[in-house]
Amino acid sequence: MRAIRRFTVRPVLPEPLAPLGDLAMNLRWSWHPATQDLFAAVDSQLWAATGHDPMRLLGEVSGERLAELSSDDVFLAELRVAAADLRSYLSEDRRYQSLGSDVPRQIAYFSPEFGITAVLPQYSGGLGILAGDHLKAASDLGAPLLGVGLLYRHGYFKQSLSGDGWQQERYPIVDPQAMPLSLLRESDGAPARVVVGLPGGRTLAAQIWVAQVGRVPLLLLDSGIEDNQPAERDVTDRLYGGGTEHRLLQEMLLGVGGVRALRTYCRITGAPAPEVFHTNEGHAGFLGLERIREYVEERGLDFDSALEVTRAGTVFTTHTPVPAGIDRFARDLVEQHFSGDNEAPGVPIDRILALGAEDYEGGDPSLFNMAVMGLRLGQRANGVSALHGEVSRGMFAGLWPGFDETEVPITSVTNGVHAPTWVAREMGELTRIDEGAGTTDWSVVDQIPESAMWKTKASMRARLVEYSRARLRESWLARGASEAELGWIEHALDPDVLTIGFARRVPSYKRLTLMLADRDRLKRLLLDPERPLQIVIAGKAHPADDGGKRLIQEVVWFADDPEVRHRIVFLPDYDMGLAYPLVTGCDVWLNNPLRPYEACGTSGMKAALNGGLNVSIRDGWWDEWFDGENGWAIPSADGVGDPDRRDDLEAHALYDLLENQVAPRFYDRDEHGLPRRWLEMVRHTLKSLGPKVLATRMFDDYVRQLYAPAAVSSRALNASFEGARQLAAWKRRVREAWHDVHVDHVESGGVGEGAEVGGSAGLRVFVSLGTLSPDDVDVQVLHGRVDDVDRLQNPSTLSLTPAESYEAGRYRYEGEVRFDRTGPVGYTVRILPRNDNLASAAELGLVEWPPAAQPMVNGDLR
Repeated sequence: MRAIRRFTVRPVLPEPLAPLGDLAMNLRWSWHPATQDLFAAVDSQLWAATGHDPMRLLGEVSGERLAELSSDDVFLAELRVAAADLRSYLSEDRRYQSLGSDVPRQIAYFSPEFGITAVLPQYSGGLGILAGDHLKAASDLGAPLLGVGLLYRHGYFKQSLSGDGWQQERYPIVDPQAMPLSLLRESDGAPARVVVGLPGGRTLAAQIWVAQVGRVPLLLLDSGIEDNQPAERDVTDRLYGGGTEHRLLQEMLLGVGGVRALRTYCRITGAPAPEVFHTNEGHAGFLGLERIREYVEERGLDFDSALEVTRAGTVFTTHTPVPAGIDRFARDLVEQHFSGDNEAPGVPIDRILALGAEDYEGGDPSLFNMAVMGLRLGQRANGVSALHGEVSRGMFAGLWPGFDETEVPITSVTNGVHAPTWVAREMGELTRIDEGAGTTDWSVVDQIPESAMWKTKASMRARLVEYSRARLRESWLARGASEAELGWIEHALDPDVLTIGFARRVPSYKRLTLMLADRDRLKRLLLDPERPLQIVIAGKAHPADDGGKRLIQEVVWFADDPEVRHRIVFLPDYDMGLAYPLVTGCDVWLNNPLRPYEACGTSGMKAALNGGLNVSIRDGWWDEWFDGENGWAIPSADGVGDPDRRDDLEAHALYDLLENQVAPRFYDRDEHGLPRRWLEMVRHTLKSLGPKVLATRMFDDYVRQLYAPAAVSSRALNASFEGARQLAAWKRRVREAWHDVHVDHVESGGVGEGAEVGGSAGLRVFVSLGTLSPDDVDVQVLHGRVDDVDRLQNPSTLSLTPAESYEAGRYRYEGEVRFDRTGPVGYTVRILPRNDNLASAAELGLVEWPPAAQPMVNGDLR
């Protein structure tokens, strides 16, 4: 029989052990080894059986054991040390406090998922893991950040396999009472609520759970409350579940409800209001609409002024390099949910629809694009690797017509990973790198003896093998096998064999089955008598993606073959619990996406921090940080139009690398049994990639490139809002007058038939500005080397000076171009809007070129 209601009774700890509860409720334990050791000391077997979950441990440990610990002086002394260490961590100044006054006093970070620890299953893949590492890095640096997300009562699905290798999903209930979460309450003890309006007079209410991630509070909105009707209760049922309208409601709750939850949290706790709002992907984009509504209804601003204030303090990060990965809703559906009786005064539906409109060449006018809205509501935007920034500028160039792709205002901050979470303890002790304490002197790697490095890596590989055998047995039993037929699993994988890890989500572009392109050759590599390989594979396909499920099934069928099943395994239910032994234990991390569709990819970073070498297509982060000695780059057949032919070429390039370079280097041993050339690469990998792949480096980049400038801009417009009104009025005036702006004529002197290095040419540019003044514009010359069709290559830019004015808004500008290089050079001129409050010259999307021809810059005719 089934219970009609479910709830969890939390334990009451004896008074001497009360600090254990505080330690369990702060998720810092998930990356703090000393605290984990303390919980293990409570009951080591139960700690393992509960999956290293402190809440479950304390709920299931016997009263007798708690009484015994209450009088254990050694344990109590260790408990006092751990509790004091946490208090110090939460209160002391850290690096962020030394950065000066320009940095934000509070940052709000919105994401649809957060991967903090496996015991808080509110993530599906890389986006959530990245968000979790972002919060942890902020905590370690002492940054004042608030996270905002949704609490999914069924989380993301648990994956298993049928007997035929087909992915199956189940959604276990997530009980917030049994997790390290506390309910935000008003002063009278009532649960705090936020309410979001819906069409037809309906409302969507949510309570707010708080997860404490070190110093960072993470607010998780939960619609599964009795205040809601049944349909609204299910809004936060599953991560990435349901149909289109269900997804829209989730994103309304995350964006609109998330801002209201922030305001509620700050009111109740006295925390400072955020100055900067960071939208991690477009899912939370509606937060900008709520902020505009606040400024209009509560501060009396008009829509345009409110938009400028909102934009100034908003950072938008895009994570997808493919249009199919962007949330796009039918325009009519968005109109239905934000108009009529649910339309906010002063925030008209036509202005909302315009923010997400694909009103550019190649766009679909019937769709509302969440990424486009994110770019229009965020004055600063970034991709998540240098290559992804380049791809994003190409994807969204239509929003800035007339500009070269290199000038599209989307920068990049390459992702990083949180070392204390992902580095194996023995590797951390070996390298003595403590990201959380700010100890990152990578020169210590030079002092590590090769024998110690090899022994450490061997122990980590052996642990992966042991873990994989246990997971493999569970999987086969779940698929219907009997214990009697599973004796072979005791010898599956080998702790002395070169081990390759491959784990990720399973969309088609990540090419899970590329390794199967030539199955006979793969078998020969796996079974080579002298230089064998073994591969540990994991990954989930989206529940609605039958194509992805077929890819998994192909791999499972191959791995089921008795000839090779001891050398290649697929482990179901890829999560943080499986990711950790995999990235720490493998020798090689394999990544073979279809370039350039991998935005960043961070699993290979985690493997690198653990002494693993990457074998990867040059995509995402690997494109910018591969140096020829820290791993291997799989040659990419970018120019091949036939996708099957391209896959075949790249698969055979992968086989060649593994057979002729990777395996020989791993198995080439000296008289002491050490693969010295391999260990040289490991040492170089740790030194060259270690400082780059850290989440603290990533967070520092965000502060320097995006958060601090956004805070400065926000303050400039927020002080009295007069700056916002003036900026909005200026933009309106410039847009209305821009049709009268022209480059009339360009004259140059001092060049003749040629020029010499060190010489110069004087320029006289005659322009018409209509009703605008020289203060409103920047007249520029772009000059530099040109190719054989006169395309400027990476030109330099020089602003010209107004020299004379004429009637009817005409002006002469002058300047001098100096020749500092030999060979063919050229120039062109243009007019741009200019205002000190613009973050980019391309912000308005307005530019005027000479009438003869638009310039060709960096290969693109604009």
